[in-house]
Amino acid sequence: MTTDTDKPWWRTEFAVETYKTIGIAAFFFLFMPTLLFQPFRIPSSSMEGTLEIGDYLFVSKFTYGYSQYSFPFFTPVAFAGRVMDSPAKRGDVVVFRFPPDPSQDYIKRVIGLPGDRVQMIDGVLHINGEPCKLERIEDRVKVADDGTEFHIPRYMETLPGGTQHVVLDEVSGSQFDNTDEFVVPAGHYFMMGDNRDNSNDSRGAVGFVPEQNLVGRAEVVFFSHDGSAQLWEVWKWPFAIRYSRLLNLIS
Repeated sequence: MTTDTDKPWWRTEFAVETYKTIGIAAFFFLFMPTLLFQPFRIPSSSMEGTLEIGDYLFVSKFTYGYSQYSFPFFTPVAFAGRVMDSPAKRGDVVVFRFPPDPSQDYIKRVIGLPGDRVQMIDGVLHINGEPCKLERIEDRVKVADDGTEFHIPRYMETLPGGTQHVVLDEVSGSQFDNTDEFVVPAGHYFMMGDNRDNSNDSRGAVGFVPEQNLVGRAEVVFFSHDGSAQLWEVWKWPFAIRYSRLLNLIS
């Protein structure tokens, strides 16, 4: 009979149990968080009004359940639909996979739910035949490199159900200010950016977004910088951070 005293130390029962404990701990600390939250960087201006270029945010992946796109680095088993499915709500800010090319992540706001009729008329969002309330608020001011100021009209938009958020009207009479009526099919969502004139969304190439393409809901900005400091310019970092945006909840 072979006993632990006859085995090398790395093959003893104690060592094997230690390996198991370390493996389980590594799973929970390294892999499990990727199933709960995922960091995301804002690369474009399509959500300006709510999110800025250079914002870094956490996306909660458990909010809508899980699909084959819930795994950031690999998909162990490709499957259709979602497990632990919970529908998105109108007004949610959502990261999803771009339907024509699911390797790309997009972030937009849920505007239309399955069965909704969505249309833009003279720059006003209409849902199921009713216009959404728009209230003019203070302009967004951008300053060019030469010091010139540009004023962009901002509005507080109220969706059916009472959800409010800021939208920008950067270009009067843009191509997306008037659209055909879109009828959202079952199992899909209609997405739009808050920067209405500078957003590739469901009015254009994005189209309707299948529910299985949802990655998660944007929850909080955990870091933000204005792009004025390169990675190696350490002395500029303190001045490039947008401190007022840190830990801002996203709504």
